[in-house]
Amino acid sequence: MRIPYYHVNAFTDRPFAGNPAGVCVLERWLPEPTMQAVAAENALAATAFVVPEGAAYGLRWFSPTVELDLCGHGTLAAAFVVLEFVESGAPAVRFRTRRAELGVERDGARFALDFPALPLEPCPAPPAELARALGRAPREVLVGRSYVALYDREEDVAALAPDMEALSRLDRPAVVASAPGRESDIASRNFAPAKGIPEDAVTGSAHALIVPYWSRVLGKTAIHARQISARGGTLWCELRGERVRIAGACTFYMKGEMRIAAGAGA
Repeated sequence: MRIPYYHVNAFTDRPFAGNPAGVCVLERWLPEPTMQAVAAENALAATAFVVPEGAAYGLRWFSPTVELDLCGHGTLAAAFVVLEFVESGAPAVRFRTRRAELGVERDGARFALDFPALPLEPCPAPPAELARALGRAPREVLVGRSYVALYDREEDVAALAPDMEALSRLDRPAVVASAPGRESDIASRNFAPAKGIPEDAVTGSAHALIVPYWSRVLGKTAIHARQISARGGTLWCELRGERVRIAGACTFYMKGEMRIAAGAGA
């Protein structure tokens, strides 16, 4: 079996930055063990699998160790591949995922995701091991699908050197650390060792979680965000009621072909 494969850096306009994702364009779904094996072989934070489904596309994402329930940079990379290579010049694409239907549209030189705003609430009694694992106590902790540790300054977030083994034992699969930015509205880092991703380079889905909070705090709906990982990335976000628009550039790195024997990975 020969499968077209693309490597795209999402949320960046330059090479060797942003969050790299693999995108496999399929005619039909592969067995789950095979898709998981491909993601493990790629060793990227996410490998996206795309299958045509009428006027839309089915979309699933895998980290090296687990299937992901929502993935921003994998969606952005998949949209880039569809709009640049599969349906070259098309203005938008719809994806059907296990969680929801997601749309991506062209926005000048960027691509814009339409994600649901994810719920987040105060965590009055955060686990004591959270602060210990981060190595620096946050001023406040919020909780939703992930823990969100809030700090006063971008420098506080940049200085974190977490104990990944300790973070992996928490009752949430990821921890987002965030603060007001120096050259952006907000800055963040995202740690998800329980998903096989010690630190994610740029995390679109985390911004569906934190943008509604920062929108209220900053009194604005348009949020310029930077994820300050080693690779770094830029996101242009806007809160639109119960949806979050998350836009970013993509940089094409590589196109190739996978050759997978029938039953491989099963």
